[in-house]
Amino acid sequence: MNRLQLKILVLTLLLCLVTPAFAVIEVFTFDDPVKEQRYRKLSEELRCLVCQNQNLADSNADLAKDLRNQVYNMIEAGKNDAEIIDYMVSRYGEFVLYRPPLQTNTVLLWAGPFVLLLGGLAGLAVFVRRRKATTRERMSPEEQARLRRMLEEQGGEPRS
Repeated sequence: MNRLQLKILVLTLLLCLVTPAFAVIEVFTFDDPVKEQRYRKLSEELRCLVCQNQNLADSNADLAKDLRNQVYNMIEAGKNDAEIIDYMVSRYGEFVLYRPPLQTNTVLLWAGPFVLLLGGLAGLAVFVRRRKATTRERMSPEEQARLRRMLEEQGGEPRS
């Protein structure tokens, strides 16, 4: 490796280490720690509509930043948690909720994993019972005698 390649490598590594320092970090100041706690709770309960598998607190998408600003402004304006969530649901639909409420249209979402688990356990129980039933079945005396004859013809010794 020549000196130029070494310098390029070192410069690249330094740039990789310095790049996170340029990341934009949102800082919201609250006059009350209760408001800050509410903000954290709400930003963890609301889903990022762009990322879909992250909450607002974890997402770096521009829409998530806008929604975090909206939540902050609504908290500062004196809105309670229910009003903020209702506003977000009315504007973006129930998909914005990380944990949708139990309703007739979300029953499958809530009960589905349990139904699948119970179905899997029932299938496993049936499989185990059938397997036990087949292993319990013994050969008839005629089948045992036939098997001995076959083993003797091939030079094997039957086991008792």
